[in-house]
Amino acid sequence: MYETLKPLLFKLEPETAHHLAEYLLRGANVCPQVVEFFLNDYVVTHPILHQELFGTAFLNPVGLAAGFDKNATMINGAKALGFGYTEIGTLTPIPQAGNPKPRLFRHIAEESLQNAMGFNNDGLFKIQQRLETYYPYPIPLGINIGKNKITPENEALYDYTKLIRELHRFGNYMVINISSPNTPGLRDLQNEPFIAELFSRAKTLTDKPILLKIAPDMEASQAVDLTAMAVEKGADGIIATNTTTDYSLLPYPRDFGGISGKVLQEKSFAIFDAIASELYGKTTLISVGGIDSAEEAYRRIGAGASLVQVLSALIFKGPSLVRDINRGLIELLKEDGFVSITEAIGSKR
Repeated sequence: MYETLKPLLFKLEPETAHHLAEYLLRGANVCPQVVEFFLNDYVVTHPILHQELFGTAFLNPVGLAAGFDKNATMINGAKALGFGYTEIGTLTPIPQAGNPKPRLFRHIAEESLQNAMGFNNDGLFKIQQRLETYYPYPIPLGINIGKNKITPENEALYDYTKLIRELHRFGNYMVINISSPNTPGLRDLQNEPFIAELFSRAKTLTDKPILLKIAPDMEASQAVDLTAMAVEKGADGIIATNTTTDYSLLPYPRDFGGISGKVLQEKSFAIFDAIASELYGKTTLISVGGIDSAEEAYRRIGAGASLVQVLSALIFKGPSLVRDINRGLIELLKEDGFVSITEAIGSKR
């Protein structure tokens, strides 16, 4: 059905199509029958996929990456689509509209997206109220946080610590996002002094796991050094990677924003693999970037990922993506003789 509808959906502006998807998925919050309809078709349940991380049960390793559900309106919808967990945000203390439109573009032949959204979100107060309403959640929840555009770099620490203080009790883990290319100066915070100070303070505010999400556009050795230092200073995990500003990956790119999807696959894997070579077994690793199949998810798991995330592939392959990945993972795990996904994590290192 999705392949039939996709040409029509792709005639819509990308943000319009996203709002339509949000409208449909929000129905899961008020209409249980909608959830049941999807559960019967998309949710894959098998003990081989189960694992416990961050003190909670993950029924499968495939999560919805931050950027899709910016305002915590689709948590129940993510469960209905078969995701094992979801990550909301990126959230900022003050509501912000984001960058001027148009700011989201499809590269259909390349199965990739280019976005310059700019952390558009409803802000701390409204999203906090929404989370209180929806709690307890049907699947584990990560909360991805960032600084406001108007916040100077030398005051960024305040934004992150405020969000951690106010939101930590609502999620199973939190994510420090200093890797988006769409907030001026944000990637400049990917430096050791800032990360060391941030995690030092964060650890006094909560005992919930706090992860660091990094960009794919630094040298592998720099990424390894930065993430190793973050773990040393208290990071409970690493998410690799965010979108890329390597516009050479596309034949006709815009000259702004970050690229995600199929063309990011190898670049993202290379950075993840380098980080895992140093940190596998020392912290929790989550891989995101160009994952669009069970085989690619399995490659990341074999390299050391406990969890994976998808977003762009959901747009191009449709709502059956998560079901297909999980079904494929079950077969791949069995073929290799594993009785649990935990045995496969890092098995190719």
